[in-house]
Parts: sequence; structure tokens; C-alpha cells
Amino acid sequence: MLIRVQVKPDSHRELLEESKKGEFRIQVKEPAAGNMANSRVQQLLAEYFNVPVTSVRFRTGTRSHRKTFEVVQ
Repeated sequence: MLIRVQVKPDSHRELLEESKKGEFRIQVKEPAAGNMANSRVQQLLAEYFNVPVTSVRFRTGTRSHRKTFEVVQ
């Protein structure tokens, strides 16, 4: 399943909310530098879908605020 995500790094709080079916808005405390925010987003999506982190893969947007992930269940 493909998931579209809009990410806000360096936030004061963490937030994961589904805005539409298959589209999420995520805020993470980690900075964008060093791929830290992307790693945290993967962890949050894995927890949300109750799958291992290795089942959440990047498709597009590793350097963008808008990303696409694939969740393999």
C-alpha cells in the first residue's frame, strides 16, 4: 500500500494524523539533518500500521517535505 506523507521536522511535539485515506501529516522532533527525521517517520508509520520498520520503505521524496512510503503487510 502506498502512503503519502507531509513531514514537519524540528517540531516541538510529535504528531501523526491521517488527513485523508492514505495521506498523513506527521510532525517529528528530530532534525532533517542526517536522515534523522526520515528514520523517525518510518518508525511512526510502522507503529501505526503495526508492522516491522523494515516493512516501511521509501518510494519518493527523501529530501522533500512530501514523501511517499510503501507499507508491506
